[in-house]
Amino acid sequence: MSTTPTASAGGPTTATVRRAAVLGHPVAHSLSPVLHGAAYQALGLEGWDYGVHDVTEETLAGFLSGLGREWAGLSLTMPLKQAVFPLLDHVEPLAAAVGAVNTVLFTAVGGTVTTTGTNTDVHGIVAALREGLGTGPGERPVAGAVVLGGGATAASALAALAELGCASARVFVRSLDRIDLLREAVARMGVSPSFEVFDDTATTSALVGADAVVSTTPKYAADVWAKLLTDGVPGADGNGAPHGVLLDVVYDPRPTALQSAWTALGAHAVGGERMLLHQAAEQVRLMTGRAAPLEAMDQALRAALIG
Repeated sequence: MSTTPTASAGGPTTATVRRAAVLGHPVAHSLSPVLHGAAYQALGLEGWDYGVHDVTEETLAGFLSGLGREWAGLSLTMPLKQAVFPLLDHVEPLAAAVGAVNTVLFTAVGGTVTTTGTNTDVHGIVAALREGLGTGPGERPVAGAVVLGGGATAASALAALAELGCASARVFVRSLDRIDLLREAVARMGVSPSFEVFDDTATTSALVGADAVVSTTPKYAADVWAKLLTDGVPGADGNGAPHGVLLDVVYDPRPTALQSAWTALGAHAVGGERMLLHQAAEQVRLMTGRAAPLEAMDQALRAALIG
């Protein structure tokens, strides 16, 4: 486990002038280096290095304390998105409201380096859903939405749906006793979702009738809903045929069972890799001050997923 900054797999040279990295535990599977590396190359940012560091909640403070003025930013995965809060100098309002920081930015002023936490997951979800909904004047409205799952990503999903005009989504969870953090985030954001326990008929009916669905459950956890949609559930509205856009934040396996069932029934589904792409593009913009080269990052991501 690395608790001090080291080179990425490619290794920086003495010409390295700016560093960034993804932190998490486990983190070896992360595609962030692919996305950020492609962006640096397309932007001609010589001397920029993006690393990977396996960091736990217990070692996070020590890792941050060892970073110097050459650092531009960090991408955070679980379990660090909440643990980082007390270690930051500033937290931007959206990240504070959602209760999750997935990006840390470094600013050097004089002899001091300050850290700011922000959240690009919301941006990623909004952009991914807009790919499915259509953009511009013809964008489909989101009058009704469903979120599956009650973790940190669910809070980002609710913020994203509110940005798209739906502040009263239905949230389905395994247990109402384990969503205290999500309830707190909802109160801070000023949105008004309803919370319900997973139920075959009610949940499937809600999925079928929603304009937008965001599944934030872990891999394979939503497979049950794929089967129910395929087989049909007595009492579900709409004869089991969804009409809205699905975003499944899982991208391994790709497509997920839920995506496959959704598209087989004639509706449109957006893979979790689209959220990954757009949240990383926003991180690149924030860390480098340059517009992200989305096409180059998209091509690199597609190649990595195929590989």
